[in-house]
Amino acid sequence: MADSFENILGQPKVREFLRASVVSERVTQAYLFVGPAGSNKTLAAYALAQALMCPKGPKGPRGGMCGDCNRCDRVMRRKHPDVRYFAPAGASGYLVEQVREIVADTAMAPIQADRKIYILDRVDQLGASAANAFLKTLEEPADDVVLILLARTREAVLPTIVSRCQVVPFRHIPASEAAGIVSQNTGVRAEAARAAIEACGGSITGAVAFLQAPDNERLAFRTRLFESLARLDCADDWDVIEMARGIVEASKAPLDAVRASQEAELAENADFLAKSAIRQIEARNKRQLSAKTTEYLRQTTSLVRSWLRDGLMVAAGAPDLVINCDIAETLTARFSGADAARLSRAVAKVDDCEQALAYNVSPETCIDALLFDVREVLHGSGSTD
Repeated sequence: MADSFENILGQPKVREFLRASVVSERVTQAYLFVGPAGSNKTLAAYALAQALMCPKGPKGPRGGMCGDCNRCDRVMRRKHPDVRYFAPAGASGYLVEQVREIVADTAMAPIQADRKIYILDRVDQLGASAANAFLKTLEEPADDVVLILLARTREAVLPTIVSRCQVVPFRHIPASEAAGIVSQNTGVRAEAARAAIEACGGSITGAVAFLQAPDNERLAFRTRLFESLARLDCADDWDVIEMARGIVEASKAPLDAVRASQEAELAENADFLAKSAIRQIEARNKRQLSAKTTEYLRQTTSLVRSWLRDGLMVAAGAPDLVINCDIAETLTARFSGADAARLSRAVAKVDDCEQALAYNVSPETCIDALLFDVREVLHGSGSTD
């Protein structure tokens, strides 16, 4: 019978290790999950949190995912107030103040469960000063706290952090296997699965969510973005500005549903929670909105990169390597005989945009600049009619 760990796609050894740790009750208080982007580290962290939070325990039905309790459901939907996700708040990594707030939070009692799970993403961006503020908590966390740290590579994390954690390595999932996993979980063809993985920066879990978004919203956004990019050669400056505004608005449209869900959940529980607990939930909701905003903006830049990358394949005489097969004819018509060097420079502009977004430059400004840059590199200054 399936349990929470079955959802850790493409990582059989991780699945079995975590399952055995929970069932044998040999869970440590600090883990470091290391592996490339798209290897399902975040999903595994939530699966472990779900197994640990289930009130029926590892010996209960389905070992860590009983399937019929509110707590399992809320962890799975990333709504439980005692499972907290953090990402670097600064452009260059975790801020010392941010880490101190996390440390102070670990000393507080759980809101609803009997323990708290902290998931810290990209801890390779935990600098020396921020790490020093975190070491004592990492070395001697409270009895009711489990820390799960995520990073790309073990070598990129400070040795003082690594030495205090149980390291769990995640393997690179080959592209063909990743597409197969996405196809199996969504029912789409392998070509559509590869395109979705590309849109989500290599993330299998992200690709499944991308393809299963309500009303095909993410696929519709992808179509709209590609159509806008195809019109850049005849767009004047005002056209580009309007395109950028529309792209950003469409990119963030799903956030309205996220906000509504958060507000409904808070209203439902407000009468039963202390003010301090409500503040913690509000802080969690704010972090979730920020993470979702970042996710959708990364999808936008990933889609622009994939469109340019496919154009580069066509220009280089390798159309069989195009990933967005559903627009292959359009790409061939537009980029056959194009300057590959120009396309490479345009791809570099996407990297510049992502760096600006990391420094918290407004999304509208970043996407606006990106479209102008791509138009300039590929087509010159554009139409002036």
